[in-house]
Amino acid sequence: MEKVEGNIMREMNFDAVIIGGGVVGCAIARELSRYDLRACVVEREEDVCSGTSKANSAIVHAGHDAVPGSLKARFNVEGNRMMEELAGELDFDFKRNGSLVLCFDEKEKPGLEELYEKGCQNGVPGLSIISGDQAREMEPNVSDSVVAALYAPSGGIVCPFGLTIALAENACDNGVEFRFLTEVKGIRRAAGGYELETENRRNGERAVMTAKYVVNAAGVYADAFHNMVSAGKIHITARKGEYCLLDKEAGGHVSHTIFQLPGKMGKGVLVTPTVHGNLLTGPTATDVEDKEAVDTTAKGLGEVMSKAVIGVKDVPFRLVITSFAGLRAHEDSDDFVIGEAADAPGFFDAAGIESPGLTSAPAIGRYVAELVAEKSGALPKAGWNGRRTGIVRPNELDKEARAALIRENPAYGTIVCRCEGVSEGEIEDAVNRTLGATSLDGIKRRVRQGMGRCQAGFCTPRTMEILARSRGMEMEEICKNAPGSEMVTGRK
Repeated sequence: MEKVEGNIMREMNFDAVIIGGGVVGCAIARELSRYDLRACVVEREEDVCSGTSKANSAIVHAGHDAVPGSLKARFNVEGNRMMEELAGELDFDFKRNGSLVLCFDEKEKPGLEELYEKGCQNGVPGLSIISGDQAREMEPNVSDSVVAALYAPSGGIVCPFGLTIALAENACDNGVEFRFLTEVKGIRRAAGGYELETENRRNGERAVMTAKYVVNAAGVYADAFHNMVSAGKIHITARKGEYCLLDKEAGGHVSHTIFQLPGKMGKGVLVTPTVHGNLLTGPTATDVEDKEAVDTTAKGLGEVMSKAVIGVKDVPFRLVITSFAGLRAHEDSDDFVIGEAADAPGFFDAAGIESPGLTSAPAIGRYVAELVAEKSGALPKAGWNGRRTGIVRPNELDKEARAALIRENPAYGTIVCRCEGVSEGEIEDAVNRTLGATSLDGIKRRVRQGMGRCQAGFCTPRTMEILARSRGMEMEEICKNAPGSEMVTGRK
């Protein structure tokens, strides 16, 4: 690096810089890694999957809700079709469990039929409208007041952490660089592309990155970056959704994802199993001015609980183990904003990515990467490897395989997180592998340490010891997530 003015340093050039390390940014990075380009992901947090991508419904939507002809409809259905093959390639958890949209009144049936027609126009396979009795045969805990339901067998559930991390690891293994704790402060056009002024959130150092192409996948902040370079302004509202997560004891309460007929503020409260065996309910939909407002409220969680039981009987909320909130990036057009900005050549948006953004991410990634490759004339990269192997989970192996693994590495026989059965070996792998975890939240998202019934009440000290040893850190340096969230302040 060279100093350009004051204490601002100039970074080396990139062909493409992706702003944002969420699921969409990482999907674009993975697809760009197919091409002979020098690409970099810039993320303001300490890890990928630290914003909207970590706090959502974890649903792979079938695609019957989006307006036909919209970008949401196109990329939802395409992303749904891609998910199964992608899970096989990248080794993350995905299950096609199917979904039901419940109707509670004969007068509301036209709304259900409208969803059916929209789904058919969007190309959703296997849709059918079933009776309330048929819905209860499929799901015994569905409300007695249900008179009909839309059944979508292509609906699914996924681990959003697993998907995002797998995309990022595979992108990195194929040459994409990642810069964490790096916040983009400004973008300006320059000869041959763009200059991005960045600030390191750990030490405050400023730098200028140059890129021929910029991809804007910055979630709730995507409007700010778009508006820095384009006269065609966009506006994103942060829409908060609150959730309750229930213990695995409640995980079998339903087997499908259960929706209610959507209203003007979204799809309403759902009840769904997760790929890890829990039960999830939510979200609410509240527009907020603060784009960091991920607090939960008594009102919001009360709404989740009261609405969930309208569609599903006897939801055992006594088994709630945690609650959380996420922010959806709602653009005023009520659709995704994807593609090259009309008056900013080389600046590509992936903005306004709210629901069904998680489902759509693989398809958005492929589409945007192809736009950048076509614009740049980049050729496919020789030796690109689209496969990635996830972290070994000893408690999912049979007895013989697990014994063999422990003989090879005894750390896999030492259980650190009792609730989730996570071993020391898994935590070490989470820290030491490609783009390994540097924080407690990073470990949690990779191996579920601390996600169980006690919510890290017992396993945190031992996990901190493993992280400190593996990273060569002092205990005082270990953070829950980004700097400022240190777990301890000193020693006696």
